[in-house]
Amino acid sequence: MPSWGTAALCSLFLLVAESCQTSQDSEFDPFIQYATNSMLEEERFHLEWQRQKRNVLTFDFPTVEYTVDIEVSLTDLSFLGPVKEYFKNLNLPVSANVSNVELTVSSINVTTVCLPTGENKSCCSCESGYAWPRAVCSDLITCPSVSLAPKQSCGYIKQLPFYGPYCEPQVADSCGMGEPLVINMSVRLNTVFMNDLGDSSSELYKKYKADLEKAFNESYRCLPGFVLATVTSFRPGSVSVNYEVTAASATFKQIENSNRFVPQFLDTSYRLIPTSFTTEITNQTNFTVIPVDIFEGDTITLICETNVASENVTWYHSGQIISNSNRHSVITQVTQKTSRTILKITEVTTVDSGSYMCIFTNSSLYYKLIYKAMKAINVSPLHIISHLNDINVTCDSPEMQTNGPLLFCCIDRQLPSLTGDWKVNGPINITGVSSFTGNCTEYKLKVNALLCPPEKSGTVTTYTCELHTGHGASTSQNIRVTYFRTARVTITSSIKTFVSEGRSFNLTCTSDVSNYDNVIWKIQDRNTTKIIDCPMCINSSKNPAKSELSVRTATEAWSGTYICTFSQKNLNSSANATIMVVPLPLKQNILLDPISAFIQNNKLQTLKCCINANTSDDYNVTFVVQENEFQAGKNKEGYLLCYYTMYNYTETKPDSNTSPLLAYCKFVNRIGDEVKSNHIILQPISGGKVDCSDSLGTGEQGAKIEKPCTELNSEHGLNRGTVTYECSSSSWVVSRNDCLSVTINSLLLGAESLVNNPEARAKLPKYLDDLQNLTAQKQSTLNHSANLGAIVTILDLVSSIPVDANKFNIKNFLSTVDTIADDSIIETWKVLDEQQPHKSSLLLLSVERFSEYLQPVNNTIPPVNTDTIQLEGIVVTENSKTDYSKNFTSKENLTVNVLIDEAEIQTLPQSSTIVSVAYSTLGHILPQNKPMLVNGLLLTTTLSRNRKQNIHINMTFAKKNTSLKEPQCVFWNFGPNSSGDWNSSGCTTIEAEDDVICSCNHLTSFSILMSPDESRQGSTEDYITYIGLGISILSLVICLIIESLVWKYVTNNTTSYMRHVCILNIAMSLLLADIWFLVTASTQNKKHICIVVTFFIHLFYLSVFFWMLSLGLILLYRLVFILHNTSKTTQKMVAFCLGYGCPFVIAVITIAVTLPKDIYTRKKVCWLNWEDSNALLAFVIPALIIVAINLFITAVVIIKILRPTIGDRTNKQERNSLIQIGKSVAILTPLLGLTWGFGFATIIKSSSRAFHILFALLNALQGLFILVFGSLWDKKIQEALLKRNSLSRWSSQQTKSTSLILVTPMFAMSYPFSRTFNNLCGKTGKYRVSSSEPSSSSSENTSKSYSLLN
Repeated sequence: MPSWGTAALCSLFLLVAESCQTSQDSEFDPFIQYATNSMLEEERFHLEWQRQKRNVLTFDFPTVEYTVDIEVSLTDLSFLGPVKEYFKNLNLPVSANVSNVELTVSSINVTTVCLPTGENKSCCSCESGYAWPRAVCSDLITCPSVSLAPKQSCGYIKQLPFYGPYCEPQVADSCGMGEPLVINMSVRLNTVFMNDLGDSSSELYKKYKADLEKAFNESYRCLPGFVLATVTSFRPGSVSVNYEVTAASATFKQIENSNRFVPQFLDTSYRLIPTSFTTEITNQTNFTVIPVDIFEGDTITLICETNVASENVTWYHSGQIISNSNRHSVITQVTQKTSRTILKITEVTTVDSGSYMCIFTNSSLYYKLIYKAMKAINVSPLHIISHLNDINVTCDSPEMQTNGPLLFCCIDRQLPSLTGDWKVNGPINITGVSSFTGNCTEYKLKVNALLCPPEKSGTVTTYTCELHTGHGASTSQNIRVTYFRTARVTITSSIKTFVSEGRSFNLTCTSDVSNYDNVIWKIQDRNTTKIIDCPMCINSSKNPAKSELSVRTATEAWSGTYICTFSQKNLNSSANATIMVVPLPLKQNILLDPISAFIQNNKLQTLKCCINANTSDDYNVTFVVQENEFQAGKNKEGYLLCYYTMYNYTETKPDSNTSPLLAYCKFVNRIGDEVKSNHIILQPISGGKVDCSDSLGTGEQGAKIEKPCTELNSEHGLNRGTVTYECSSSSWVVSRNDCLSVTINSLLLGAESLVNNPEARAKLPKYLDDLQNLTAQKQSTLNHSANLGAIVTILDLVSSIPVDANKFNIKNFLSTVDTIADDSIIETWKVLDEQQPHKSSLLLLSVERFSEYLQPVNNTIPPVNTDTIQLEGIVVTENSKTDYSKNFTSKENLTVNVLIDEAEIQTLPQSSTIVSVAYSTLGHILPQNKPMLVNGLLLTTTLSRNRKQNIHINMTFAKKNTSLKEPQCVFWNFGPNSSGDWNSSGCTTIEAEDDVICSCNHLTSFSILMSPDESRQGSTEDYITYIGLGISILSLVICLIIESLVWKYVTNNTTSYMRHVCILNIAMSLLLADIWFLVTASTQNKKHICIVVTFFIHLFYLSVFFWMLSLGLILLYRLVFILHNTSKTTQKMVAFCLGYGCPFVIAVITIAVTLPKDIYTRKKVCWLNWEDSNALLAFVIPALIIVAINLFITAVVIIKILRPTIGDRTNKQERNSLIQIGKSVAILTPLLGLTWGFGFATIIKSSSRAFHILFALLNALQGLFILVFGSLWDKKIQEALLKRNSLSRWSSQQTKSTSLILVTPMFAMSYPFSRTFNNLCGKTGKYRVSSSEPSSSSSENTSKSYSLLN
């Protein structure tokens, strides 16, 4: 039997020969299999000729070299060693000729050895000097048996049948021969972290490190190109082990497979967690961001690529996972060996800035491999960093039309994809040419005057430059171009060039450009130019564009060339006109001497008119007396230039009642204008009797004359005021001196000049300072009423000039008011109000006007306090979001609070001012409404001038004197000529202990009035009322008792029955009304009870009147409609509806209308209100109507009684008629309520007290009248009472009656109270069943009429 070595060698030769043959015949098919069966111990050799791996370069030699892989399968592993040894010991080369092919085997090597492992797998390893090809390097999985055998060479699992590739000679490109890579890995130990593990020098650290490294090295040694495994650190979190594995290359499966073996090489005490192996690779992922420069609004793309196949990709932004949304989209692309993920974000903002991270994850049970990449992006706003600012363009400017302005916009960097465009929006459509350079876009305007009409001058056209990055971001910038057109301005005057001093004139300036900013008026006189700062003089409008200057009183300061300038930004257009003011004395500056005098017949009287001698013009002056004109002479007297004439009075006829003569002087200037002085009053003296005669004048004893104040005249002007002389004891003595002091006179002249000055506003602060200082220094002069009145006039004049609201100006004005309102000169105020009424009212008006004209500085009104006056205020702006609330406290600790709701403030225009001024003493200077007294601070609250708007205001005043009663919220109501008085219209009052709360629907000056406690003074009216009421109530009770006793005797017919029903209900209503009236004495301060009491008093007093009306109507019915008979039930129904129904309706309507407004009752007494709601008319009107009707009925009754029957009346008949008339009047007057007519006169405030006493007396005794005239004076009642006192007469009277059947009423109970109730309700107590005595209707009605009167 041949040996296995021979068989093997033969097989090799056959294979080689066959390969050579086939190479010639079949072009070297790389896969040839040849099988030879050997009989030697049944071994089978499988020979395979596979693809040629490496061709030997063939030059010019005919031979070819081949490398042949031959797989030898052995069924017995024991042959493996001898076969390897045999091939090793062969003596090569060996040559042979096979099929005529010379074959030489140069070398035979065993490269790959595979051992069976079961499950159709084998464990293959390379022999020494051989390595696996790089192509299969990533597929090598370590055999488990080999891994657990540390000294055994590394073998890798191969699937059967295994067809290669096989191990090849080891070269630089072989598997595991590349540059070693460091793989960072970590694993966790389920043990507690000890601090020593953080110290690399500790024994614990060294032990852990050594044990773990040993396990790692044994587990990873078969990784391709494995070098070393090293522990780098330990971290808390159980125990986290960080280590590095250095190997040429390793796939996920290879590392995962090696991780499984680590626990098997490590002691179990370490409690390694097999599923916690993790590798993070941060340098093998390519991260790209497009674009590089990112701006808000861009769409950006983030791309991550790695050389590993992984579909598990996660994106993070600043630690937060990014999911697909309307702005974010994630796309992942995976190939066999690569992964690519794309994150797209649209319309990014600065919030999208930050770090972005992409993570590719491959994970299995024993291993997690993470590829991670991170990049930070910054989203910047796309800002235009430079652009042309807003500009003004004058359309008709030649320069602008030749070289139009260049608009531009630039960003801070150059972007390749940056683009830009321009848009035009505005009333003036002037376009241009755009261009783009670098990071800027430009726009050159082409200005055309035809596109810019005057009516559009000042309008704005917006040019918008838009820049786009090309990735979605864009930005824009508006450049506002204001186009102007030079205006054509014209000026016209209401006069020609000249105007006299004291006259008025107007200048009107118009422009064809309406959209101007402001109009400035100037006066140019010689080398000086003055700006006219007079808001009250200038009235401007924009449609049409016009400004009118109105000068009410021309002075020399208004003389010059007027320049009117319309301003549009920096473009000014002007026109001018010249006005020359010609001197002419002002009426108040003409001094008269005398002012009033007495003249004698045929005696010369000097008449003199003087003006300031500083005047440069010459006037034609004449005197006019009683329409007779006299030329005047001229003479300079000190500082005065006086014109005079000698007037000779000739008496036409002696008459002691000759009317005074009126004279005046007339000044005519060089342009023909004239001014007339005030009148000189000349009173002729009759009879020639003269007691006083000197240089002052002539006059009788007790006569008075007035002279001017000539002694104090100065170069600055005339001294105002007059001196009154009285003839006493043959000489003139001063009875009254109203001359102003020099200081006060100078201030008054200055105020008059200032208010007519074109620079009044600019000069006012200096004047106010002088006014305050001089008034304080000369305070003693204020004890003179003339000086005090002059200061008030000054304040009135300057208050009309707008002034800046700074502390300096406000304090100077208020300090002056403070000085003249001081308590020390209160007596002077009393004298002044007698001489010049309403001066105190004018002072208050001046302060109001001053606060209205305050001009805010920096949108503020500073608070200012003086000794007795406090001022605070606000300016309404768009930020005014709170209530207007101010608190004021005087030195006497009196307080007042003012509150205006925020909602009210929001309705005011912007820049409006609200100013409040509180006064401690001024309220006491104003005229008082005695006995009401001002009992708190006076508060003024005003809106800025020209803001006509009703504002609801709430104020809380502290009472000065808490003993005063009946507070009333009032305001000072200014009347004509600055007069005024206290008024409460539009204000409601609420008293709260020591405070009074006022709520008013308008603004002005407010305070509270209160009166002394006048209660319990025991007036005559009170005594009469309460005593009379007592008598009345007693009388009414007696009346009701009598009616109940005699009811069945006096109601035997319908008329008598209805008469007594009315009398009974009148008595009952009046009794209830009187009782409720007495209740009011204890309910004065109990409001709710007072309302109830008022309601019932109103109801029952009305019931009294309406029952009286019922009684009168029944009388009229019985007298007029004699033949008509109405049933008792119908009459009773009408009477009750009228007597109780109508009063109830009126009373309910009255309380329903007035009670919700809290104006039902009076403030002092429990009765219907008159001042606020006129609710009293709900009683007065019905009562007056009823009284008028009853008066008419009374007249009708009297006429009926006086009407003749048959023939002429005899004297006896006339006498009887007169008796009947007197009796009728005596009965009807109290019963029909005629006495109430006296009460209506008491409503009038100025009515005499006699009316009050008469009404109180008659009204309080109404019950007594009803008892006497309604019951006791009735003959039937008298007879009935007598019958009840005599039983025999009672029986006799019953026998004589006509077949009457008396039936007890169904409501009859115990007598007499049940009968009283029945009678009140109209039940007679008996019913007529039959009558045996016929009677006609006429006679019955006549008797019924008579029974009503008896």
